Amino acid sequence: MNVNYMLSFIIVLALCLLSYLGGEAPGLRYLFGIAIPYLAIVIFIFGFISRVMGWARSAVPFRIPTTCGQQKSLPWIKPNRIDNPFSKSAVILRMILEIVCFRSLFRNTRMAFKNTKTGMRIAYDWEIFLWVAALAFHYTFLVVLLRHLRFFFDPVPFCIQILEFFDGFLKIEFLSNVIQVGLPGIYISGVILLAAVTFLFLRRIFSPKVRYISLPADFFPLFLIMGIAITGIMMRYFTKVDIVGIKEFTMGLVSFSPALPEGVGGLFYVHIFLVSVLLAYFPSSKLMHLGGIFLSPTRNMTADTRATRHVNPWNHPVKVHTYEQYEDEFREKMIEAGLPVEKKE
Repeated sequence: MNVNYMLSFIIVLALCLLSYLGGEAPGLRYLFGIAIPYLAIVIFIFGFISRVMGWARSAVPFRIPTTCGQQKSLPWIKPNRIDNPFSKSAVILRMILEIVCFRSLFRNTRMAFKNTKTGMRIAYDWEIFLWVAALAFHYTFLVVLLRHLRFFFDPVPFCIQILEFFDGFLKIEFLSNVIQVGLPGIYISGVILLAAVTFLFLRRIFSPKVRYISLPADFFPLFLIMGIAITGIMMRYFTKVDIVGIKEFTMGLVSFSPALPEGVGGLFYVHIFLVSVLLAYFPSSKLMHLGGIFLSPTRNMTADTRATRHVNPWNHPVKVHTYEQYEDEFREKMIEAGLPVEKKE
């Protein structure tokens, strides 16, 4: 049993139980429904800005872009304009492909030993499933986040309505004596988000190399997002919470006149508490690559060191001892030792 993921699972489970009990207890609903969400938003905003400003102030004296391919040099040598960007436009194109398409992850390979006729050989396999899961996870998470904006606007913007329409066009009618699934229509983003985060979790469990480097900090946000997705799916398709009451509650939070919703159970407080924990945890976690990717010097710098000499702007004057000065000081001893000198006298 892996202690790292069990520790994270126990912590998230304890948070779920704590928030469920707090939601069922009338005296604690204000704490879990209003105070903690406000506190989490403040921590997220100030923490996010602090991390980004800290990175922006960090000195980057040298050109250190990550390159893969030929740098621009002689006219008859074909350069790799994306993986070894020479101009600002190439850097922008590289950043767009990285942020939108996860280009570097798409080209990721996995090393493995394979039996061949000549014996064991090292082979590199294209790890396409990791790229698909990561892309599905990030985009469905974004869609879920944007779709939830309908709770904070009145009237709901047209673009959010369009997004919600295409996300929920799948309607599955499966009727039985016990279960009725598909009313209301299933949102594809919620199902794919849960499937993608489950894949990323199982990969950390069943891949020996990934499991070896995985820490509790890697499992904790996965369990948080799993909990958020599961509680959201349960509220929509099984427990059927009062959407109108939740809309009034969120509008009250936005207008700084919050009022606790009526007719919602402890599951709603578990959902909103896990979201609050994720927001508060975000600035101090690896999830901050959301903001760090834009400030990464290995991605946002040009690779033009062959064409332009870059001098460290933070260099301070240093007293140097040139060779001429060295020879003037030790010329006689160098001649006696038979060492060559540039000037005899």
